[in-house]
Amino acid sequence: MKKTKLNVVILGLHYAPEPSGNAPYTTSLAQGLTELGHSVHVLTGFPHYPSWSVPPEYKGWTIREKIDGVPVTRLRHHVPSRPTALSRLHMELSFGIRLLTARWGKPDVVIAVSPALFSTGLAMLRARVGRKRPPVGIWVQDLYSRGIVETGGNQGVFSKLALFVESRVLRSATGVVAIHDRFADYVVKSLRAPAESVKVIRNWTHLPQAPDSDAFATRRSLGWAADEVIVLHSGNMGKKQGLENVVRAAKHAEAEGSAVKFVLMGDGNQRESLMQMAGETSSLRFVDSLPQSDFQAALHAADILLVNELPGVKDMSVPSKLTSYFTSGRPVLAATDPGSVTAHEIEASKAGVRVDAGDPVALVQAAESLAANQKLARELGANGLQFRNETLSKTTAIAHYDDFILTLVESRGR
Repeated sequence: MKKTKLNVVILGLHYAPEPSGNAPYTTSLAQGLTELGHSVHVLTGFPHYPSWSVPPEYKGWTIREKIDGVPVTRLRHHVPSRPTALSRLHMELSFGIRLLTARWGKPDVVIAVSPALFSTGLAMLRARVGRKRPPVGIWVQDLYSRGIVETGGNQGVFSKLALFVESRVLRSATGVVAIHDRFADYVVKSLRAPAESVKVIRNWTHLPQAPDSDAFATRRSLGWAADEVIVLHSGNMGKKQGLENVVRAAKHAEAEGSAVKFVLMGDGNQRESLMQMAGETSSLRFVDSLPQSDFQAALHAADILLVNELPGVKDMSVPSKLTSYFTSGRPVLAATDPGSVTAHEIEASKAGVRVDAGDPVALVQAAESLAANQKLARELGANGLQFRNETLSKTTAIAHYDDFILTLVESRGR
């Protein structure tokens, strides 16, 4: 296949400097395609995640900037201070309406990131009724319709609407990228996208190899004692993380006099309620999001890295934090349902152990067991690094995306 240089437009609600969720991958993809020689333009929203507030320096209706050589156009949209299903829908539709009226230039190919699903649907409408009608690839980072069901949200009219919209949007795309085989299976069997249009490209580790750092110095700076077993959860504190389980585990650890201490690092719409629930619990600490180098140092300084999911969350998403965890060389502890996508990742990587979601006692016991078996902990951490290097390569993933967009353009007879 001839490696044609293309004009690529990427549409996504989240982008740098947002530190978690889809933003690091969208940012990395734009930079990677630019480095391959493509002309990339990103249309995105104002940064707001996971704090659900726009930093004061982002003012106005539209902002144009260049980030690491990539032209970025930011479109102001509604940002709910307390996200609910309806307020998120409002946000997505407001961003989608901005996409309808924004200047896309003359793209050879468009990549739309879902979620946000409803804004992607409006973008698809523009792409289909416009004069040029470029091919559109949709990048499925989360399964929107499964998320509504698995997080116990409104499973009536809104869930049926989400299923209908998600199916129609993905079936109307020229091609679909799913980040996991389980996602691809759902997209084909439940959302009825043509199997030949669906491709699996795994998310990659967007962090560089962890720099050498003094774990003892980092622990001192964060107030972690040498004899404490630090179990660190990083990233969004939202509903699907089910972090009430961690609060209960911390209270159990405190009551039992355990050396296990839980740390929740980051932000999210559930942080305030979690802090209230925790009260004066000495076995639980909250840490704000850190700059990248400090973040990686914190991961390396922890004893165990935690993924915690709400019971019932099985197919809706692949925790993006896993790709960061595997870079740290530390063992992973996953509180997740058996048979979930996360459980599959832990088994495939051999980088951690699993306990049932919603079982705080089992969580503490597993952390204590890992801390007592340093040989196993080192083996799990090494397995994660190997999985990162062999399976989660950014270079390989960007090459797959390069082939994907070229295939989309060739399918339109460019």
